Amino acid sequence: MAPVYFTPGPAQLYPTVAKHLQNALDKQVFSQSHRSQAFKDLYRRADVALRALFQLPDDYAIYFTGSATEIWERSLQSLTAANTYHLVNGSFSKKYLDHAKWLGRNAKVLQVPFGQGFSLDQIQVPTGTELLAVTQNETSSGVCVPVEDIHTLRERFPEPLISVDIVSGAPYAALDFSKVDMAFFSVQKGFGLPAGLGVWLVNGRSREKAAALEGKQYTGGHYSIHSLQDQYQQFQTPCTPNVLDIYLLTHVVEDMLEKGVDQIRKETETKAQRVYSFLEESARFAPFVQEKAHRSPTVLVADVLDKPAAEVIAKLKAQGLVVGSGYGAHKDTQIRIANFPAVSEEDMNDLLAQLKQV
Repeated sequence: MAPVYFTPGPAQLYPTVAKHLQNALDKQVFSQSHRSQAFKDLYRRADVALRALFQLPDDYAIYFTGSATEIWERSLQSLTAANTYHLVNGSFSKKYLDHAKWLGRNAKVLQVPFGQGFSLDQIQVPTGTELLAVTQNETSSGVCVPVEDIHTLRERFPEPLISVDIVSGAPYAALDFSKVDMAFFSVQKGFGLPAGLGVWLVNGRSREKAAALEGKQYTGGHYSIHSLQDQYQQFQTPCTPNVLDIYLLTHVVEDMLEKGVDQIRKETETKAQRVYSFLEESARFAPFVQEKAHRSPTVLVADVLDKPAAEVIAKLKAQGLVVGSGYGAHKDTQIRIANFPAVSEEDMNDLLAQLKQV
């Protein structure tokens, strides 16, 4: 029997992936030219599905890249000349900050300890900030920024572009995209697909900023917003894209729409509540994130109290249940449990039953 992956990326494949992959192979989809009408039709279909899933305003464009990591760099190159501000509470939000520093930006930061969230009262974005970088869900620490807080940031700081990393929060995170300027994710987490595709959602305000910087500095070259937008208007990409993932993403998003994103969110919350309730009652495990409002519903991090985390991981793996290790310095003392849509309620119940026996 195939194992069930609770790892936070690459993660469990969405249940319909095998069917869609076989259909694409039968139809030789992956041999079609990325300049063909067939690919343009696929891109257009993906665009329609993603717009519906995220309820995107009309001025948003949808670009495909190689990864979300690439978007850190491209967004900073295309949208900033000098000043950025970063909310850092884990390893991935810090990497966005690191990219800004590598590119020579005047990168200011509000950093809180690993595993903690932000109070809105702490956040003071300096005047002149061009881009405010928010990681909505920290895959490393299991901390989330409530979407309501992100919306409040727009009200308090209307000038900077707001860039939201939803890599391990999508499609659960119910962002109001009229209150942010761009968001991005990669497909190997919440969408349950093979790795190798980044999706960048960019509004008109961002494109205006990119156009103002074009010709004044290096703005990303082949994968600048200018280049991506020029190709997007024809449902094309600057380079040969990952057609396999675009095809699978399109069909999985359509499956999610058929099921209903509200139902997906409800199931996510139900599963998360069961896990957190177990961790709070357990003598051997404990929730790492203390503030309940900042606990991620999609990447749940547990402290292992009485033995090495590797021992727990090995015992679960022997039962066909694969969880993630803690991130970085926490590898030996924590486990991470991905609660993405591909993980069923039955799968999560099986995991909890085994955790009780560990």
